[in-house]
Amino acid sequence: MDADLKRLEDKISKLISLCVTLREENVQLRDDLTQAQQNSNTLKSNMLLASEKLEILLETIPANIASLDTEPL
Repeated sequence: MDADLKRLEDKISKLISLCVTLREENVQLRDDLTQAQQNSNTLKSNMLLASEKLEILLETIPANIASLDTEPL
């Protein structure tokens, strides 16, 4: 009987240790996810800004080309 209780106590101790480890990993994963989401939002914002700047540049190109065609050399 004492041996059975000792085995049960050991298993419970291992289970508790595993739960603590998993809880710590879970916290770390949540932090990592939050950081990844923030990075993703920053990259999306940067891509949107770059896209807007490219559109502005593309709008100015035809005007520059048209003025080159009409200027005498």
